[in-house]
Amino acid sequence: MMLARYAETLVRHKLFTMPAVVLLGPRQVGKTTLARAIAASWPAGTVYLDLERPADRMRLDDADSYLRAQQGKLVVLDEIHRTPDVFEILRGIIDDNRQAGQRTGQFLLLGSASLDLMRQSSESLAGRVAYMDISPLDTRDVFAKDVRATGNPPLSANTLWLRGGFPDSLLASSDALSLDWRRDFIRSYLERDVPMFAPRLPAESIGRLWTMLANQQGSLLNQARLAGALGVSNPAVDRYIDLLVDLQLLRRLRPWSGNVGKRLVKTPKVYVRDSGILHGLLELETLNDVLGHPVCGLSYEGHCLENLLGAATPRYAPYFYRTHAGAEIDLVLEKGGQAVIAIEVKRSSAPRPDRGFGQACDDLGITQRYVVYPGAEQFPLRHDAQAIGLADLVALLSQS
Repeated sequence: MMLARYAETLVRHKLFTMPAVVLLGPRQVGKTTLARAIAASWPAGTVYLDLERPADRMRLDDADSYLRAQQGKLVVLDEIHRTPDVFEILRGIIDDNRQAGQRTGQFLLLGSASLDLMRQSSESLAGRVAYMDISPLDTRDVFAKDVRATGNPPLSANTLWLRGGFPDSLLASSDALSLDWRRDFIRSYLERDVPMFAPRLPAESIGRLWTMLANQQGSLLNQARLAGALGVSNPAVDRYIDLLVDLQLLRRLRPWSGNVGKRLVKTPKVYVRDSGILHGLLELETLNDVLGHPVCGLSYEGHCLENLLGAATPRYAPYFYRTHAGAEIDLVLEKGGQAVIAIEVKRSSAPRPDRGFGQACDDLGITQRYVVYPGAEQFPLRHDAQAIGLADLVALLSQS
């Protein structure tokens, strides 16, 4: 079973407007499948190189000559972080191709580590490249009309929440096989990717930290406590978290810090970004396992936030809001320097926003107030809020 990706149309649009596009995302998230789908129907023909294969890397021994020989085609370079020296060459080729009349759709670059890759590419390809984050499958991919291949069984919202959006996990034939895949994914990141991207950082300690953060999903980051439990310094914990954020496995959600005359919490929250990986770290195989675990509510909150942010960014900047007096908003979306949308997440069929949510919205002057819950109907709630299902709010944010 293969699902179409909402991002495919966006990537094609970028390629028709820019010489190069960089797709960023974790390993196994579906970047290669997406790139191959685009390459298969690219009108001018394509060349695909997987730079993890020695034979494909050898083609770039004389990268300038080889890539210039592909003029007119779309060149896909997968795992581009393995050959960082090629960025400087790409700049010269793109500039020369402009002189020859080819201004767009020249290179599609795929990589796993966003910060290093963006720094390398931005230094060489400024003004010539567009960036796109490719996240795990979300509600737009799984539940949009006509995205599933015919004859395949439908997927439920609970299945997406339980297994997460990595395709091989989501589409496994059973919950047990899905969990096995996620265990292997976690192990491979610790044994292979951490040493590759951060050879000086201890993979075992990062694995322990990852699991500790899973148990504290959506909580305020307490680096001192984490450092004490790991037996390392605060700066070391900061480096470990930076790596997991860079690999797009963790999200560090910043607190809103505008001047509202309140004492605001200034510590970020940390979420394991994919709910399936979260459940894999905690060894939760079935939906009942998740529902009976203390992380259940915050797991659902993180799952909803990732879906919502996939639809809202980069047009909106995301924050949470919390005062020391207890007023709180799970997700504040800011646009043009102004907080404009407040979102609370409640895993309840009869959601009731807290008084602190209403107070926080009043503090910020927000009139668009939503409470996401696992239902399909929309109805008004107290504090001028609106109950809404996740898929409906994702659709609304995608269009705004």
